[in-house]
Amino acid sequence: MRLDKLLANLGYGSRKEVKQLLKNGAVQVEGEVIKDAKRHVDPAAQTVTLYGEQVEYKEFIYLMMNKPPGVLSATEDPSGETVIDLLELEDQVYEPFPVGRLDKDTEGLLLITNDGQLAHRLLSPKKHVPKTYFAVIDGEVTEEDILAFGKGVILDDGYETKPGELVILKSGIRSDIELTITEGKFHQVKRMFESVGKKVVYLKRISMGPLKLDETLELGEYRELTEEEVELLKDYQVK
Repeated sequence: MRLDKLLANLGYGSRKEVKQLLKNGAVQVEGEVIKDAKRHVDPAAQTVTLYGEQVEYKEFIYLMMNKPPGVLSATEDPSGETVIDLLELEDQVYEPFPVGRLDKDTEGLLLITNDGQLAHRLLSPKKHVPKTYFAVIDGEVTEEDILAFGKGVILDDGYETKPGELVILKSGIRSDIELTITEGKFHQVKRMFESVGKKVVYLKRISMGPLKLDETLELGEYRELTEEEVELLKDYQVK
């Protein structure tokens, strides 16, 4: 990778600003001052420093966000704020994207990465990666609903969902539930409950495959995945 591109991609300035840093002798590769912006380096194998501080290079970035309501699961949108807008500039420079979508008014676990191969595996319909949601339902959720969801329900457009695992946490005029599904149709959780005559009034995703939401994250906060979490995602196989 060209040295100027590496530094620019890591947020150390524009290409023009990076070239000025090189001209000033601020950049060293393996202890040697390099002023040639076109010099190719291997950031994984060579030590690059800027004013004596080592430049940390990562090819991929993996972030867990507790998505707040009112924010779009998109990289950019002229009509409103996106989850990428919530990231620090030092993370935005990696050009990450949300893995799948959460509805605008839905909260909870959202994986954000620039690892396209991992994202494809997690989103592929053939993989049937489970996603679990906590929801508050307007109406009493019953054992009949559990049986219906376990077989698959018919949505308003005639689509029959794959079986879902419904757990009642609290039943009453308003019910608390957890629902695990293996697909991601548009507004699927809301439409599944509409099919049995009930309405979702609050929705939060709490897990995706082996990745569970870090409950210490406030709405809108995010953190990098641990190495263990990244390995769990990469090695994950649906049973």
